[in-house]
Amino acid sequence: MNEIRDLIIGIDFGKDYSQICYYDRKGEKPCSVSMKIGTEEYEVPTCICRRREQKEYTIGVEAVYFAREKSGQLVDDLYEVCKKEDSVQLLGEQVEPWELLGVFLRGMLKFLGVTDVVKNTKCLVITSPELEDIQVKNLEKACQDIGFGKNQYMLMDHGECFYYYSLTQKRETWNRSIGWYSFHQDEVEFRQLTMDGGTRPVLVRLEEPKVTTLPSLTADEEEREKAVEARDEAYRDFIKETLGTGLFSSIQITGYGFDPKWAKKSIGSLCMQRRKVYYGNNLFAKGACAAGKERMEDKILKGYRYMSPALVLKDIGMDMRVMGAPAYYPLIEAGKNWYECKASCELILDDTAELVFVVGTFGEKQKKKVIMGLPGLPERPNKTTRLSLSLAYVSQKRCRVQVKDLGFGEMFPSSGKVWDELVEW
Repeated sequence: MNEIRDLIIGIDFGKDYSQICYYDRKGEKPCSVSMKIGTEEYEVPTCICRRREQKEYTIGVEAVYFAREKSGQLVDDLYEVCKKEDSVQLLGEQVEPWELLGVFLRGMLKFLGVTDVVKNTKCLVITSPELEDIQVKNLEKACQDIGFGKNQYMLMDHGECFYYYSLTQKRETWNRSIGWYSFHQDEVEFRQLTMDGGTRPVLVRLEEPKVTTLPSLTADEEEREKAVEARDEAYRDFIKETLGTGLFSSIQITGYGFDPKWAKKSIGSLCMQRRKVYYGNNLFAKGACAAGKERMEDKILKGYRYMSPALVLKDIGMDMRVMGAPAYYPLIEAGKNWYECKASCELILDDTAELVFVVGTFGEKQKKKVIMGLPGLPERPNKTTRLSLSLAYVSQKRCRVQVKDLGFGEMFPSSGKVWDELVEW
């Protein structure tokens, strides 16, 4: 690796295997980092092991070794552990999921071979197959524990990574629809990335998946030839069903279960109409890296908007007096993923005992007002009640609104009251 500062890093935190990637500024592309010098081994098992002697941690292949040979305690379902709040017992000690995740991420970052990687990182992007609320909390805590500031890291799911990876390639690979086959052994999922060129910005969507199960390959040599042929034909039929007569610029194949050795007839169907076909398992790490470069520096996709299932479609603000003049004060802007939507401010109440939010919906001109009452608010003279207000989305539609009474100096000390609501705007 030839980058030592202003690093843009992508980590694919997968269920079974994980990868790390960095943006090569000389080559102007994301590059995968090998887990073993001189090889093309880019994946490590998503697991950690706590060693018994020093009670230190190892990750990946080393973790598997120390668990097998040195009786260390292995956490081989780290991905699932990090979707929960429950602590894990390791060698008699209770460890929080975010702490284990922090250990794993630190281990991944060491593969870069950079001194003080946090100080020299401009942006770290972590991607996972999906992102749920508890998982997001654990990822955020882990990043902050490592030392990354809130503006130094981003989270996104595989769908959004697919978007960034696809639209940062040569234009001829995405000027029409893009097909995506994701293999999970015998199960194949197909999704289509489409663009609505009639809108401004251009709306990009990843369609709902279509799924099929292919015949398994048998280990029996006598039956294997028939099994290979059956699998190939079943996949070819699925290709015809999903691609149909549509125009596709390119096809991406990811996951475990696909092999050109058995997919001979299938490949012929994939390559029809001069479609470009790509197969590999580093798409998401590279997509995460490409997303960091695009969002932090390039911004060449400003004319496109990926309609993620995690996207917040509401603008949230308040009508206030700012610097003595009436103004609209924006809090949350539509068009960001829910786990990126947070806001806070302080305000002074003026002839009111409630908060009024102005809510707009993406694509609509009309706005509505949503009132939040503050029962039990102490009675004070006008303009002597100061409040802190914070908003944080906990899912795509639900937002936590928290208000604290700050009082007003020594004359009117804080009552300590807190109002906490989950709102669906």
